[in-house]
Amino acid sequence: MDSVRERLEKDLRTAVARLRQMGGGAMLEELPGAIGDNSPFADEMDEIQASESREIGFATRGLLVERVNRLSAALDRLNDGVYGTCAECEEPISPARLRAMPEVLTCVRCQDQIERFGRQLEHAGIVEEVGADSDDD
Repeated sequence: MDSVRERLEKDLRTAVARLRQMGGGAMLEELPGAIGDNSPFADEMDEIQASESREIGFATRGLLVERVNRLSAALDRLNDGVYGTCAECEEPISPARLRAMPEVLTCVRCQDQIERFGRQLEHAGIVEEVGADSDDD
């Protein structure tokens, strides 16, 4: 289990470092346009590209934060002695799956069921209704 712990800790350090690096990069994106350009954006296209770049940055940061949280939770599960056990069916998660994604919570079968159920809810329009209801609160 020491190699699993080392892998989780290494992946966690890498994800945190990338997150910190992106935080510094966000400040650079806010600088005005080219030298000698008196406006923050030379034209509308520059503004659109900068906006798109910020949105991609926010999405990437969000994914990294989620990964950091999953890796931290996996380390907690390792400490609690339940790492590698499916959170749904409590069966062992295959070693190949854990090697590919050491932070996973579920076995392939349970993950497939979760995804199928989510798609069924989307097709029925339930997911959209639930999201709409939570905005009203």
